Amino acid sequence: MSIDVLMPALSPTMEEGTLAKWHVKKGDTVSSGDVIAEIETDKATMEVEAVDEGVVEEILIPEGSEGVKVNTPIARLAGEGAPAAAPAKAEPAKTAEAPKAEAPKPAAAAPTEAPKPAPAAPAKAAGERIFASPLARRIAEQKGLDLGQVQGSGPHGRIIKRDVEGATPQAKAPAAAPAAAPAPAASAPRQAQTLAQMGIPDGSYDLIPLDGMRKTVARRMTDSFRDVPHFPLTIDLEIDGLLASRAKINAMLEKRGVKVSVNDLVIKAAAVALTQVPEANASYSPEGIAMHHHADIAMAVAIDGGLITPIIRKAEQKGLAQIATEAKDLAERARTRKLKPDEFQGGTFSVSNLGMFGIKSFASIINEPQGCILSVGAGEQRPVVKNGQLAVATVMTVTLTCDHRVVDGAVGARWLAAFKALIEDPITMIV
Repeated sequence: MSIDVLMPALSPTMEEGTLAKWHVKKGDTVSSGDVIAEIETDKATMEVEAVDEGVVEEILIPEGSEGVKVNTPIARLAGEGAPAAAPAKAEPAKTAEAPKAEAPKPAAAAPTEAPKPAPAAPAKAAGERIFASPLARRIAEQKGLDLGQVQGSGPHGRIIKRDVEGATPQAKAPAAAPAAAPAPAASAPRQAQTLAQMGIPDGSYDLIPLDGMRKTVARRMTDSFRDVPHFPLTIDLEIDGLLASRAKINAMLEKRGVKVSVNDLVIKAAAVALTQVPEANASYSPEGIAMHHHADIAMAVAIDGGLITPIIRKAEQKGLAQIATEAKDLAERARTRKLKPDEFQGGTFSVSNLGMFGIKSFASIINEPQGCILSVGAGEQRPVVKNGQLAVATVMTVTLTCDHRVVDGAVGARWLAAFKALIEDPITMIV
């Protein structure tokens, strides 16, 4: 019995992905749990494990294929007791002896012959479009390679990673550019017509296509800003005590090789404040308000092509050393797109910190279905009044953006008051 291997849905919102790499080939035996392929989504590259056991009867979707819809068959296994692999080899010999007598079986012979003429199709289209995987295109762009001069070794002549890794820019590159010019020219009128409506003349820009991540970010942020009734609440925090406490904490953790950042302290304070004001740890849904049991804090991390929010789960229960270690690991794997879906999906509250870029104050867009997101600015010395006297303090501005369907002004204000007390007196985070 043959078993179809389907394109998996690696996240609740995934509709399609790129089949980046196969780890098996036709004739290989696989067991449940074996890694058989790598799939690129808009957020990460993830390994796909086999669910069933059997022999790879056919690879239906070649590696490097983009836009593969979820639940599309990508391979076929011959299950236990199925002699499918043996007849597949014997049938070509039978058709060679008596092609007419074997009339009922031409469909079985077709799969074995299909790969032979297939490379001819890319050859015809070579002048119109260069077939390359997304990873190969990124590497070629970084190295300054002209893909028109690279010979593809992937399925159907597709250019893949190994083809561009060993290639070097050639002197012929400038000469090849005019040959590639007709392809952009075909779409130029439509591009010019669209942008001309915005007052941007044709030829005054370079158009960079949207990748999956940028499309997803654009769609989700547009939906959130348009559909969620939101409002900002802004306060100033004095963080001299926080900075002094951080120095002491890092001195104690130095031997363990752990370093706590201001952002780690912010995550911990946000989580504790959510336990003190649980009404702010909520999400809106048409069925009702979800009151979360734990503070799962999502931290915004900028990566090439967009933004991702890995999550510190149950942050209210974790110490600063554990939060710092997890945050560093998640951020590093986020930048290389190695996060698992459950490491960046969900979360009950978000923290976005642009203080390291010198941004004093800003308001973030809510990361649905979360009820709030905290925007953290840079700490800087400012004049303040204490007991009627002018003094200098290190001040940090934060803004809480709230979903008014879940968190009203009074709840948001109470949460900020709790957060302020924790930040300005850090010892209260661990008491």
